[in-house]
Amino acid sequence: MFYTLMHKKLPVVDIEIDSETAAILSISKIHNLEHIPIGVEVKDGVISRKSLNSWWSKRSIPASRSGLDDAVEALQIPSKHSTNLLLEKSFGLSLSDQYWINRHSQPLDWDKINFFDNEFSEDVGKVLFGQVPEGEIDLISPDNTSDGWLKKKWIIADGKRMLLKGGSDPYYQEPLNEVLASSIMQKLGISCVPYSSIIIDDKPMSLCEDFVTTDTELVSAWNIMLSQKKKYNHIGFYEYFLSCCETLGIPNAKESIDKMLVIDFFVANEDRHFNNFGAIRNANTLEWLGIAPIFDTGTSMWHNKLTEYLNPLEAKSKPFKSEHKEQIKLVGSLDWLDFGKLKSIDAEFNEIYSKSKYINEARREKLLDSLKARFNEIKV
Repeated sequence: MFYTLMHKKLPVVDIEIDSETAAILSISKIHNLEHIPIGVEVKDGVISRKSLNSWWSKRSIPASRSGLDDAVEALQIPSKHSTNLLLEKSFGLSLSDQYWINRHSQPLDWDKINFFDNEFSEDVGKVLFGQVPEGEIDLISPDNTSDGWLKKKWIIADGKRMLLKGGSDPYYQEPLNEVLASSIMQKLGISCVPYSSIIIDDKPMSLCEDFVTTDTELVSAWNIMLSQKKKYNHIGFYEYFLSCCETLGIPNAKESIDKMLVIDFFVANEDRHFNNFGAIRNANTLEWLGIAPIFDTGTSMWHNKLTEYLNPLEAKSKPFKSEHKEQIKLVGSLDWLDFGKLKSIDAEFNEIYSKSKYINEARREKLLDSLKARFNEIKV
């Protein structure tokens, strides 16, 4: 099939996609090099097909997604290339950026199909949560381009695009961790995505509104780093990422990233990888607006660690160092950090976690003591 990679209404490059694997077979006419996705390699005006394929495939649901195998069977998609095929079925449309593919036969209208302004099917999301919709399944869904390993789906509530996320055995704690982390950040004045929680089928779920709009887009830290070759092996990924931000013109990157590292230290986040933070830019003008508000902090607070084995000072970290005690050393000034704003954290903590039947009082007490122990590590 022949398509044009689009950036909203702007043609970027013509491509051919294999009908069996949904891989990009060839690149033909280039319409606008300036709007090529960040991180896709371009040399002497030639776009790397390998690099474009990598960017394209990373838009799909990761193979590690919980419940994916059962979902693929229910959707009747060939399992070998299932996530890429789902990506093509929905034309690569996303609620994270403005890129998509427009077919050459029967072209589509951005104004009528983008997920920001138009309704979309929730069938794929339901299947990913183990539900089988009645009748023929509609595959035009932003869930085909959602990242992460936990079950999640996009819904529309009161006209807003909302992301619903679940948790994992044995405590289903991740959604509540999202709420706690966002509450701490809001108290400290850190830019973040606000989360709330609801109980569905006795299990806690988190809800957050899409922070990307029809005029903005999220560019992952991974793609930002792909935009510039790492010149020296002795330079760490922290310095490398910040240098890429400086080259691109992303404002206040160090200040924002340092605050992210502080909150990740507090809640013992173990999964801050290069695809769940990044920067926001204007999709029309390509102007960088700054580092994205912090989101996706659920894999934290010893979410799957048995209570009796929980050690507040033990937790692996990402993305710059493997240990939090080393990663926090990268942070510069902490003059902005006011612990007085966290005085009410005990009551709020218990209110958040007491909603779940999977977290008993003993675990709540252990988690709260561990959180405050992390606070004290920074105070010292």
